[in-house]
Amino acid sequence: MANSKRISEKIDLYERLMRLDKPIGILLLLWPTLWALWFSAYGTPDWRVVWIFVLGTVLMRSAGCVMNDIADRDFDSQVARTRARPLATGEATIKEALILAAALVLFAFVLILPFRSWHLIGWSVVALFLAATYPLTKRFFAVPQAYLGIAFGFGIPMAYVAQLDMIPRVGWLLLLANIFWAMAYDTEYAMVDRADDLKIGIKTSAITFGRFEVAVVMLCYAVTLALIAWVGHLLQRGGVFYAGLAAAAAVAIYHYTLIRQREPARCFKAFLHNNWFGAAVFAGIVLDYLHQN
Repeated sequence: MANSKRISEKIDLYERLMRLDKPIGILLLLWPTLWALWFSAYGTPDWRVVWIFVLGTVLMRSAGCVMNDIADRDFDSQVARTRARPLATGEATIKEALILAAALVLFAFVLILPFRSWHLIGWSVVALFLAATYPLTKRFFAVPQAYLGIAFGFGIPMAYVAQLDMIPRVGWLLLLANIFWAMAYDTEYAMVDRADDLKIGIKTSAITFGRFEVAVVMLCYAVTLALIAWVGHLLQRGGVFYAGLAAAAAVAIYHYTLIRQREPARCFKAFLHNNWFGAAVFAGIVLDYLHQN
């Protein structure tokens, strides 16, 4: 009985360390990956490929969270929102975290082996490097959210490589769109912790842009939508696709009503609500292909 309870407690601890109890990060990685999977397969992706990428997204996001907490464990204890994280409280040890991160990365790597593509393996190494180094950018880079956008969007080039063995121009445009989207939603996230981040010396876009941060967030949403619209134009997508972008634009406008007063709770609500922005774009892509096929 005691052993069962201990095992249950460990599972719960590792779930919190991987932040499986907070799936928003998985969704923010997953939506752009799904955009790319549908575009690169002209609306009919191989479902085995889709499931591999979905599972790989969960594993890599979980590994990224563990690596982030290892790097930020001393900072997390000084921030109200993060001080209860397992490494900050001492519930989990560094050794446990390192083993967990390594296991997650290994499982993610095994997933792509059936593709038998050295090209894809090479891109997966780059993806791992980005995930591992992102936490360090908060020490010296004024806008680490841009780096996060590359790391969170790396499922895009990998999806194109998996299905086409190449990355066309539209793939790079989608990645660029994701960088601007990440800058929008992660600036909203950074607005929540601005006071604590100023005290401990971490750099964020919310601090860098200062009183212009709300305008920058909205500009980033606009650029994101413009870039995705450009992709749609290049791929000759139809009205349903653009209806999806219009729905995403409506979501972005709603976010403005949440963040304009810079209240932390409402900024965090806007951050979480970005799931619907990504979902609206994806719904437009899927339904447009179904309509035209």
